[in-house]
This record gives sequence, structure tokens and C-alpha cells, in this order.
Amino acid sequence: MNPGCTDALVTVRGLAKRYVQKRTWNGAKFVIDALVEANLTIPCGATFALVGESGAGKSTLARCLALLEKPTEGEIWFDGTNLLTLNRKALFPIRRQIQLIFQDPASSLNPRMSAAEIIAEPLLIQREGAKIERQRRALELMDLVGLPSASAKKLPFEFSGGQRQRLAIARALALRPKLLILDEALSNLDLATQESILRLLRELQAGHSLTYIHVSHDLRMVSELDCEVAVMHAGRIVEQKRVSSLFAHPEHPYTQVLLGAVEAAEIFSEEHLVEAHR
Repeated sequence: MNPGCTDALVTVRGLAKRYVQKRTWNGAKFVIDALVEANLTIPCGATFALVGESGAGKSTLARCLALLEKPTEGEIWFDGTNLLTLNRKALFPIRRQIQLIFQDPASSLNPRMSAAEIIAEPLLIQREGAKIERQRRALELMDLVGLPSASAKKLPFEFSGGQRQRLAIARALALRPKLLILDEALSNLDLATQESILRLLRELQAGHSLTYIHVSHDLRMVSELDCEVAVMHAGRIVEQKRVSSLFAHPEHPYTQVLLGAVEAAEIFSEEHLVEAHR
């Protein structure tokens, strides 16, 4: 646990997000309930996972927690403060404590900036430190996430996919956040790279008292985490328990379908490997 915050770092109460859309042919308005009555509590230093298929509402919930979307109703408590009662000025220092890492680092990294400039950019925005101090911090973070300092002047396209995700993690850590939200951050990586990034995340969590929210459709990846899991379907959290219990005793029919799909994929993969080696 991080001694610098309350036991519950994040508490969500009755969170909802509705989008009003217009039909193209007649202009009639209709409502999409992307998030419905979400409730959850995440302790400091914990790992939490949101799982579900595309459109389940997990990314909407993540974007609300990262303050990129304003909920229609409900409460988001972070480190003892209800964020939805604060104005823009009051939220500014809190935003540095919550960082979002996206699925595709290539689209979230400025292609014209060097690795060191990308990592130091949040410090520049927050007006933290002189230029030489920001450069020093960038090099420290590159070393922390396993990127050679010799590549500090390289552009994003010169890195591999796994290295770009490490670069995105380094940038997210620049402001010393308490919460990292990883929105499908490992889904575009091969299995070996996923495992190496997961090892890095565990090391960072142990050394920096970080709290993680993993947003993923990949239950195989989530099974590698020792965490609480919330299963989302049609904008609702339909089941929540420890990952070991979820895999051993899924209760909701939707969870059972998701796990059944994982098992079927594993069986198909094993049969394919057997055929390939005959």
C-alpha cells in the first residue's frame, strides 16, 4: 500500500455515461447507454482488470476515470476527493496523478519528437524543472523501463512495438503518478513481448507503489495477473471477483461465454500445433 494515500485510491459510485445520437435518415435523437451504474473500489498499490468484448463499456469507464470523458452521473473518488465536484483549475494538479497508456503507442507518440523529448513533455506542460533537469529525468526513466540511453535521440518509428510501449510507459511515469490505466496496452504485442512488459510493470509497481487498471478483451493475458477482475457487458459490470475464482467458478452467463471462447481458442491452437508437427 502507498502510505501517501487512503486505502481506497479509487472509488466509483453509480457511474453512468450516456451519448445522445441522431439518426442519419430522419434526424431523430436516440440515447446510447455506454456505461450504466458502475460501482467499484480499487485499493492503493493494487492491480485491477476490466474485461469484456468490444462495446462492453470498459474503455468508456477507463476514459471517465482518466478524466477524458465527463460522466452523465455518479461519483469518482480519487485519493479521498470526489473529482466530479472540482473545477478545471482544481483538477489540473490531480491529472498528473492519473495517466492513461493507449493500445497503439505509435498513434499516441509525436512522430517528430525524440524519445527523450516525448518523455520530458509532461514535465514541460506542468512547468516542472529546468530543461537540463527534464532531460536528466527522461534519461532516468528510459533506463527504468529498459530502453538504452543511447536511443534518446531516436524517433518513435525507429523503435520496435514493444520498445514504443516502454516509451509510452516512461512518459506516463514522468509526473510520478499514483494510477496507471492501460487501455488494451498489450493487445498489439506478441506473447513474448507481452510477458516482458508484464514483468516490467510488476517491477515498477513494487518499486513505486503504483496502482494499475488493465482494460482488456484478452482473458488469457488477464489470467497472468494476480488481481481483482470486473467483467463488463452492455455497459454494466456483471461480475467481479479475484481472477483465480473467476476462472474456476464463473457465475454470470456472459462470463461463462467469454471463458468458453478462451478454452476453445486454446484447444484449436493445440490441435493446430499437433498437425503442424506431424
